[in-house]
Amino acid sequence: MKILILNGPNLNLLGKREPEIYGTQTFEDFFEELKTDFPDVVLSYFQSNHEGALIDKIHEVGFDYEGIVFNAGGYTHTSVALADAVKGVTTPVIEVHISNVMERESFRHHSYLTPVCVAHYIGLGLDGYKEGIRYLLNNKS
Repeated sequence: MKILILNGPNLNLLGKREPEIYGTQTFEDFFEELKTDFPDVVLSYFQSNHEGALIDKIHEVGFDYEGIVFNAGGYTHTSVALADAVKGVTTPVIEVHISNVMERESFRHHSYLTPVCVAHYIGLGLDGYKEGIRYLLNNKS
């Protein structure tokens, strides 16, 4: 099974940015942990601060991979284009947010991705990514 972990803007700052919200572990270190926890899954990782690069990556893998675990960061609340990209591919996409966005600023309460994703893990910290992978493993088509 091939799964892409896709991270949007500012997630390259994990481990440095607002550790009280996002923790102190870098995503690169966490990705190594994911590969250890899921040895039978071919995991790849892509992060970009640019909306178009995220759309291009969804298009690139969205018909061949068995899943995408996607934290769109701030684009979650603003990007119809990312929602359209997710809707336009056949690969199931899981929405993940490290923090509980419903307990944060009101503009974060709306997600354009929620209606087009098959599952959602919100506020579980980095464990949300693990739950997304487990969902995909348990719901293979």
